[in-house]
Amino acid sequence: MLDPKIYTLLKVAETGSYTQAGKELSITQPAVSQHIRALENEFECRIFERLGNQLILTKEGEAVLACARSMISLYNNLKTSLRDEAAGIMSLKIGVTHTVESNRLSEVFAKYASAGNGINIKLLTGTQTKLIQRLKNYELDFALIDGRINEPGLKNMQLDTDSLILVTSADHPLAKKSAVSLDDIKKEKLILRLPDSSTANLFAATLESNNMSLNEFNVILEVDNVATIKDLVRHEYGVSILAKSACLDDIRKKRLIGLPIENLSMIREINFVYTESFKHTDLLQEFVKLYNEI
Repeated sequence: MLDPKIYTLLKVAETGSYTQAGKELSITQPAVSQHIRALENEFECRIFERLGNQLILTKEGEAVLACARSMISLYNNLKTSLRDEAAGIMSLKIGVTHTVESNRLSEVFAKYASAGNGINIKLLTGTQTKLIQRLKNYELDFALIDGRINEPGLKNMQLDTDSLILVTSADHPLAKKSAVSLDDIKKEKLILRLPDSSTANLFAATLESNNMSLNEFNVILEVDNVATIKDLVRHEYGVSILAKSACLDDIRKKRLIGLPIENLSMIREINFVYTESFKHTDLLQEFVKLYNEI
């Protein structure tokens, strides 16, 4: 069983209040204070600083909190693993970016899980940054990421390659072209992913490498959800720059038109990312095989 002080630390960080943390944990405020002081004495650092009425994590406190989250995740993973072993199944928590969520991968996981392989899958979406952090905290078994992650302790297995394209409605004037120029796009209303997405970052970086800036374009909306962007484009509120893999089904069914952008190469990998402790790379290879079949 984990030390109760760990749960107290997480609750204080979550609520920003010793009093509220005590209420939610059903312990007194002095007991909360005692737990935090004991941790500070043990690690010889301040975990929280008070700024007015706010509790702020110190730099050392952030490191302690990250470790505490990892400990809880590992503890919960152990309980799940023991329960699964007794039941003869395997539970997987898989993180996917919003772009990856929109391609055929959900079908891959559904097909595999429904084939009687004794696999229970939970799909969790998020930005690349958040998914990588959850992976490091052992809250995920692996993640599917747009691009390649080069960080200590993490490994990549390529699933596919992808490219960014201009996406328009089927009735848009540009839809009649075989390709578009950046000057064509400058005349349009752009609906883009949020700046913290890998799609937006790749587009912005490619523009910069061509001595251009996103400020030169008429960006009217920035949206987190790929499905929402595609719906807005279909209803002709604007055009977008999206991953081709996220639009393939809509393009095949003529709901959207995908166009390459002249003199602009925006190709990237789609990778499984996992920690060095992940022991089921053979399962990832099965997912790759099934993905290629579908």
